Amino acid sequence: MLSKKQKMEKLVDLGIVINQISDLDFMLEKVLTEARHLFSADAGSIYIKTDGKLKFSYSQNHTLQNRLEKGKKLLYTTFSIPIDNNSIAGYVANNGVILNIRDAYKIPRSYPVTFNSSFDTMVGYHTKSMLTLPLTNSRKQIVGVIQLINATDDKGKVLKFSKTDESLVQHFALYAANAIERTQMTRTTIMRMISMAELRDPKETGPHVNRVASYSVEIFEACAKKKKMPQEEIDAKRDSFRMAAMLHDVGKVAISDTILKKPGKFTYDEYEVMKTHTILGAQLFGDAQSKFDEISSIVSLTHHEKWDGTGYPGFIDINTGKSLPGYEDKNGNPRGKRKEEIPLYGRIVAIADVYDALCSSRVYKKAWTEEQVLETLQKDSGTHFDPELIDVFFDIYDVISSVSKLYPDNE
Repeated sequence: MLSKKQKMEKLVDLGIVINQISDLDFMLEKVLTEARHLFSADAGSIYIKTDGKLKFSYSQNHTLQNRLEKGKKLLYTTFSIPIDNNSIAGYVANNGVILNIRDAYKIPRSYPVTFNSSFDTMVGYHTKSMLTLPLTNSRKQIVGVIQLINATDDKGKVLKFSKTDESLVQHFALYAANAIERTQMTRTTIMRMISMAELRDPKETGPHVNRVASYSVEIFEACAKKKKMPQEEIDAKRDSFRMAAMLHDVGKVAISDTILKKPGKFTYDEYEVMKTHTILGAQLFGDAQSKFDEISSIVSLTHHEKWDGTGYPGFIDINTGKSLPGYEDKNGNPRGKRKEEIPLYGRIVAIADVYDALCSSRVYKKAWTEEQVLETLQKDSGTHFDPELIDVFFDIYDVISSVSKLYPDNE
């Protein structure tokens, strides 16, 4: 276990690390990971204040993770609870206090809360010590709650969280709350851009882009680990990639309503105009000032390319809209990119976007059955999609399936 001095040093380092993160989901994961390591907690969760409630947004559990096969992840889940005195997290948010509980199953009657053991019963876990505190920003506003579970010593014995932990964790909570609030602002800005696109194209909804981005990051991380990419490099890339994947179709804001909102099938000329949304989106990020700009341009431009070279827009100069010299097809048009000519980010979003589109109901179609969707992805492996990435998709399909529940269309 870390000494108080070591924990203080870690806190300083943490402030630097989390201020380099831009994406909200990645921030929640990093905050919880660092909190668990700092205070030797076996498990933990984060609730974010959303629409006057606490939304269960992220969780980790070392014991349950170790029960899974190597390379597998715990499935995502979400729910919301009232900010009131009827739950531990709700009480902490409602009163702005820290609760340090020695044994969740032996909470003294004098305590204002009781422990709900239904999760423990369902998964076969035993919660004992709990440290729950509000995430309060520099303006004294509560943005959420973090809950750490089962402090452990070096031999894995469950201990009570110490009084020293209570004081240190308050410093941690301030760092975390301000960082979460900053990434929430970034997410809000992106969602406003999505809302602009949604006004033009009803298919481009907030839940859709969040699902596509989440699927994309899961595929990327699984693929990167399979190729033994260092975790530090994975973290750096997926932070920007998730936000970029949300904006994959942002170029549609520049397409005429006559085409974009046409209920029937496009004519040849209309389809040719529609395809330019890839170029228009890439142009928005053309003068790249950051890794996010760079990846966003790649995703916008290449997520409609196909593994066999029949996609679009192909080898094109995004500034002129003309074919790059030497990459014309027999008709003088830009040749479609094929196989590894398509950047990895584009190949991944291609899968995520089609998967979500097929799974989703739209005014012009019903959602396909799960069997139909998966059969189509498998059938198009090696033609539309990178076959290696399709294999990764199916390897982690249980996680992909659980992600969809985080962003339902009725929200």
